[in-house]
Amino acid sequence: MKKVLVLGGGFAGVEAAIYLRKQELEVTLVSDRDFFYIYPTSIWIPTGEATMEDVSVPLDELAFAHGFQLIVDPVTALDAKAKKVTLQSGRVLDEYEYIVVAMGQEKIKLEGMEAHSLSICGKPEEATALHEKLDALVQKGHGKIAMGFGGNPKDTSAVRGGPAFEVLFNVDTYLKGKGIRDNFELTFFAPMEKPGQKMGDKALVMMDKMFKMTHINKKIGVKITAFEEDGILFEDGTKLESDLTMFISAGVGHSIIAESGLPLSDAGFVVTNEYNEIEGFEGIYAIGDTASLMGPEWRAKQGHVAEVMARNVAYNIFQHMQRIDSKHSYMEHLNILCVMDTGNGAAFVYRDNKGGKMIPMPIVGHWMKKGWGWYCRNSKLGKIPRLPGM
Repeated sequence: MKKVLVLGGGFAGVEAAIYLRKQELEVTLVSDRDFFYIYPTSIWIPTGEATMEDVSVPLDELAFAHGFQLIVDPVTALDAKAKKVTLQSGRVLDEYEYIVVAMGQEKIKLEGMEAHSLSICGKPEEATALHEKLDALVQKGHGKIAMGFGGNPKDTSAVRGGPAFEVLFNVDTYLKGKGIRDNFELTFFAPMEKPGQKMGDKALVMMDKMFKMTHINKKIGVKITAFEEDGILFEDGTKLESDLTMFISAGVGHSIIAESGLPLSDAGFVVTNEYNEIEGFEGIYAIGDTASLMGPEWRAKQGHVAEVMARNVAYNIFQHMQRIDSKHSYMEHLNILCVMDTGNGAAFVYRDNKGGKMIPMPIVGHWMKKGWGWYCRNSKLGKIPRLPGM
């Protein structure tokens, strides 16, 4: 039986391991942590509506449910030509015919960012830290909160804007529920002129209305230069004062991948074709945030696209083993799709080549996203059937 090594325990890696096992292949998944983290539902951790345990699934349970081998040990080196992987423990993995690289991405680092801001899209522990800092401000009864995201001029797909909007609107709802919203100054910040433009012009108009309705301030269109303990500095010489700063930095290629010998984009992501194959490296595939995403300017790295890549690669590897010239591409599935939660409702966001739309879903939208979180956990564990295409 052919052996496949999957590097990464996120959406792309877990989905690849599950679907490779459906092809009855021998699969080993390597992860730097022992749980699969459901980032889209971590937005409720800062307000105390969820805990880290609520949005985590133990990888050993997933491995048992689907029959893949699990190694929890960070990757320290990848030699792509030799198909050799070195782990932090010193263990070397070099007996695999196929390697699926799904190690995610790293973040662009700005001055003071790591010391003076927290991210909802960073290490899982940061979401809990956000909850603790927000709770301290609530106990105090007043404060200034700033939340935003950054961009990457070298790769516009590597931007996580949606979660920043979600946490901000959830905090607004949370403070209103406490009866203390008027005692807090909430500000959204981003360096681009039209943050959220990927969603389309109609969505931008609706977002602007939402900011006005919730009395959330905006500081946009000016480059961020540094983070300080009490605020954010901008290129125009201004400072946004903040007692609690959440910032989602744009992504860049993983440092391990940079030394792997694989072909990279200007932003450090692995260059693949639409089948996630890598020219000159037969048997090695890159998926999810690790891969340089092809497509139009509005494209975005999202979990559902990563999972499409993973399922395709499982199919493509199996076909390759059978010497059958049949491959699946992710290009026809390229779109922006999300339910943007606000704590008391949500908005359905969709964007493709025909344009974008945002549909308000008061009350029911919040519970739809809650339901998706339950579905994600239980379908991954094999406790309920997967819906077609999901």
